[in-house]
Amino acid sequence: MSLVVVGGHSRNIGKTSVAAGLIAALPHLNWTAMKITQHGHGICSAAGEPCGCAVEYDHPYALSEETAPGDTDSARFLAAGARRSFWLRTAVGQLGQAIEPIRRIVESSENMIIESNSILQYRRPDVYVAVIDFETADFKASALRYLDRADCLVTVSAGIPRWAGVSRRLWESKPRFPATPPNYVSAELARFVGLQIGAAGS
Repeated sequence: MSLVVVGGHSRNIGKTSVAAGLIAALPHLNWTAMKITQHGHGICSAAGEPCGCAVEYDHPYALSEETAPGDTDSARFLAAGARRSFWLRTAVGQLGQAIEPIRRIVESSENMIIESNSILQYRRPDVYVAVIDFETADFKASALRYLDRADCLVTVSAGIPRWAGVSRRLWESKPRFPATPPNYVSAELARFVGLQIGAAGS
């Protein structure tokens, strides 16, 4: 079993498209997929909207399995060819509460792909793909924390980075695979990930 993690430094830069593209490009790996969403304070993991529950105690996480392809991020993984797909919602700082169900899903899968930065705190993947956009100034602390562990970068723009406080040594020497929407996964990226998985399994 191999684990691939797809992360990124900000919202809406193509992380889901990269994960779905890898699933479609490497169908023989019989993927199980998962998207992890962390809600802000006061947002219920079960409902995904504000509520009066004690989030940390009542609903530290909610896990659902998709049953049909669709437009949601986790349903897109099924549409791309994943055998199974899950959506995990947690309150900020509560991902550790869901590690046991994540472990069971990972261990029951032939190969697993997870869209998340935060999972890197608990699992060391065989391949970590970081999606970056030089034109988006926002850089999540979780993405910066693990940037040096990325095996490769998927770049969705060119030019000079607009980020502040991000050392070039963390990313400049890593393999880079340009992505042009809607084709976020090139043949070269798919080959790279496939080879990394093969090396991890040998």
